[in-house]
Amino acid sequence: MPKTDHRVTLTPTKVTGLKPAAKGERYQVMDAVVAGFGVRVTENSKTYILRLRYPGGGASASRREIGKCGHLDLADAREKARQWRALVEKGIDPADQERRDREAEILQRKTTFGAVVQDFIDDKLSTERKGAESEREIRRDLLPAWEALPITEITDLQISALIKAKGRKKNVAKSKGSGGKVGARNLLALIKRFFRWAVAQPEYGLKVSPAANLTATAILGDMPPSAARTLSDDELFALWRAASRMPYPVGAIYRMLCLTALRLNEVADASRDEIKARDGIWVIPAARMKGKNGGKKQARPHAVPLTKDILAVIEDLPKFKGGKFLFSTTAGKTPVWVGSKYKQRLDARMLRTLKALAKVRGEDPKHVALPPFVNHDIRRTVRSQLSRLKVTEEAREAVLAHVRPGIKGTYDHHDYLDEKREALELWAARLMTIAEPKPDNVIPLRTRA
Repeated sequence: MPKTDHRVTLTPTKVTGLKPAAKGERYQVMDAVVAGFGVRVTENSKTYILRLRYPGGGASASRREIGKCGHLDLADAREKARQWRALVEKGIDPADQERRDREAEILQRKTTFGAVVQDFIDDKLSTERKGAESEREIRRDLLPAWEALPITEITDLQISALIKAKGRKKNVAKSKGSGGKVGARNLLALIKRFFRWAVAQPEYGLKVSPAANLTATAILGDMPPSAARTLSDDELFALWRAASRMPYPVGAIYRMLCLTALRLNEVADASRDEIKARDGIWVIPAARMKGKNGGKKQARPHAVPLTKDILAVIEDLPKFKGGKFLFSTTAGKTPVWVGSKYKQRLDARMLRTLKALAKVRGEDPKHVALPPFVNHDIRRTVRSQLSRLKVTEEAREAVLAHVRPGIKGTYDHHDYLDEKREALELWAARLMTIAEPKPDNVIPLRTRA
């Protein structure tokens, strides 16, 4: 048995001053403040201990280590001893309680918003056409606010406050999702979707979504009137001129948008293996098209006829040895992300051209403005121009990859390839008369655009 001194009131100085025990021996100095608490000293170490009759340990008292004196100060050791005594009085073994606490801590780390949302990104978003865009929103808007919070502690009040703040944020770029009411509504939809997914995974312990009863209208009010519009012929001229002068890859992307009426990411994420030059088509797989894997809005592959104008843009693109993506800033390894800064540069170039046109016509360029438009308005403009060219409704809808409604859409899988080719060739001819008029119709623009 180790030598036991009389009880003394331990102090940090006394603990520090305890001399090492002789080789092969040990002794204890017991505390007069907390019963059973003390310091066990050997030739190489000092350890805080607590002697008690622990649950399941029989009738005699036993000694357990609380912590090394060099790793735990005296006040914390005493407090831990008091907590252990309180647990023993309730019939709880401190070792069992500490194990449960460690497991709870590990579980809590696994169920923080940051951990769970990473699972959501890996399991769901990584396989989706717009998954990268959603992930950017999560990392930009949600992680800074909630990353360390347990998933079960996020409340509807926190969500509402975040969405209101997002709605008040000035949307400088006028781009989808960057701010304002539109961006806030999109973010709320993403939050609701995430929590629905988390509720369906029982391991996270979330029984009810905190966003279940939140609505965008209640939080943000009614949506502002739609600013959707089509571009005028002057604006199309300015757009094509600006896109032709913007450097790769963005300039080429905007020219492709004008020629194909595709959505931005359908063009920007294009890869070499989608181009079937021998067949004269570009096949965009269903995974990159708007829609879902099932349900009413099912995504389908979309074939784009390779007209001479579309081919001219593709053939002028750089060819990368190690990468497959057509529009890239990483030598084809990843597709380019066309953010708001590129749209702002495009708008600035277009406005310079419109001012130059006004000056040539004898008008005051100071009064010229470019009304805001979004990239999707290019697609809307092409659709309207196809109507003007008397292209059939079926061909117009096929060009835009719109699935026909009802039973026709379900059973009619005719791809309208010839009709789409004819429509796009008609539109390209019309676009060239606007964007690259014949010499006798050219208005000389001296102003740099």
